[in-house]
Amino acid sequence: MKRERGARIPVTVVTGFLGAGKTTLVKRFLATPEGRGTAVIVNEFGETGIDDVLLRDCSDRVSLLGNGCLCCNVRSDLQNTLYRLVVDRDRGDVAHFGRVVIETSGLADPSPILTTFATDRALGGEFHVETVMAVVATQSGLGTIDTYAEARRQVILADRIVLSKTDIADEDAVDHMTRRLRALNPRADIVCAAHGELPPRHFIDAAVARADDAGAAGGFFAETAEAQHTDDVRSFTLIENEPMAWQPFARMMEALLALRGGDLLRVKGFLNVAGCRGPVVIQFVQHLGHPPVELDAWPQGKRQSRVVFITRGISEHQVKDLLAAMRGVA
Repeated sequence: MKRERGARIPVTVVTGFLGAGKTTLVKRFLATPEGRGTAVIVNEFGETGIDDVLLRDCSDRVSLLGNGCLCCNVRSDLQNTLYRLVVDRDRGDVAHFGRVVIETSGLADPSPILTTFATDRALGGEFHVETVMAVVATQSGLGTIDTYAEARRQVILADRIVLSKTDIADEDAVDHMTRRLRALNPRADIVCAAHGELPPRHFIDAAVARADDAGAAGGFFAETAEAQHTDDVRSFTLIENEPMAWQPFARMMEALLALRGGDLLRVKGFLNVAGCRGPVVIQFVQHLGHPPVELDAWPQGKRQSRVVFITRGISEHQVKDLLAAMRGVA
């Protein structure tokens, strides 16, 4: 297994449907001590940018990708913008930054953004996507999710979901939205924001998949009952408490990528690999995988393999059976 260390720049991707309140949350984050030294990339669907203007008084490192969507022709612009940020930083043309926030268009599918980092190895050497955060308006979110496939996709692929505008929502709206979001994405963190305020840690802390450890007896097991969503998209978390060999897992992923790569919407997690001191972070997006990275320390000190799969038509049992087969061959 190739292991690499290094101070790659963490990236927080902020998604959410039109009017969810993304820009307000990003603006408030940039004004906090934790938000200083953050570069921001804003994608707007339209010829005239508005959100980037609203953010420029909080950061001098704001770039606009206009008149398009990150899931379409603007992907190359995203790559160029990230490269330009690095070059300008090294030249001293922009102040040093230690984090990037990408605020997507309300119509964007997050998958191609993740694919961009996976396909461009040079880019992956400079940046890593730490958290995908979906913002959902508490009062109107139910109707939006039921009406628009893009909104459902944003929720399904998120590591963290922010219920925004809770201060102007009905008393029971948070409970109704939480139940709906849990049905779509049972593994994501769900947090609330009122008056456009969100604790900064939700921007800078990597989201950790929720897990119910009851009954763990070693070996991979499902976090919850497998969740199936619209368009046959499903998610599940595989957990293993004992150290694992790298090769069987790597071969399993190679087989999945070769046979069903297009249906692997996202695979992300920590592996407790035998012989490694820290957790090995793995990420795959469709046919491509990021180089594995060994971290120095375990989150919350808990040594446990935990891998989130978001797939189209691939079940948790199929993944477990394939891994067992690879272990048997090894």
